Amino acid sequence: MALRHALLAALLDRELSGYQLSKLFDLGASSFWHASSQQLYAELGKLEADGLLTGHEVVQQGRPNKRVFALTDAGRDELSRFTNAPTKPTSIRDDLMVKAYAEQAADAETLIKQLTDRAAQSRAKAEFLGSQMAKLRGDKSEADYLASADNVGPYLAGTRGKMYHEDQAEWCEWAAGILRSRQR
Repeated sequence: MALRHALLAALLDRELSGYQLSKLFDLGASSFWHASSQQLYAELGKLEADGLLTGHEVVQQGRPNKRVFALTDAGRDELSRFTNAPTKPTSIRDDLMVKAYAEQAADAETLIKQLTDRAAQSRAKAEFLGSQMAKLRGDKSEADYLASADNVGPYLAGTRGKMYHEDQAEWCEWAAGILRSRQR
């Protein structure tokens, strides 16, 4: 998967500015894709040059004008091609896992703190994603929302992200507990 597909997916059912996309990636899409603002803006330019997006300026009162982007038919076709292609197995690249693997070479207190910090970050991210999903549902139950919403994709991805962060927090707390017990 490339950043381009994550951006095309974010624009599937709405127009967004580069700033809005950056915030979306910082808060929501970061569960499955990380990109800096510079990477996002560079990729938006490429997608527009490739005819997969169209951008136009929106005049705002009392604020700088903004440029918003929308999918073109070619962008929808590319996204469809991507979603229908076989998926690749997930790979994890996490420096904390390497540190846990090498715990014998680590300062135990430092590693415990890093695990505890990551657990707190993951819990906060899971809570944030839960609040975003509640906003998507509105006053509907999850079952009603999933049965009636026009686009459940963001909810499905948010649920996976929430579950991932909850699991990561649980593992970090468990691992920190193991290391604490070995210090005695």
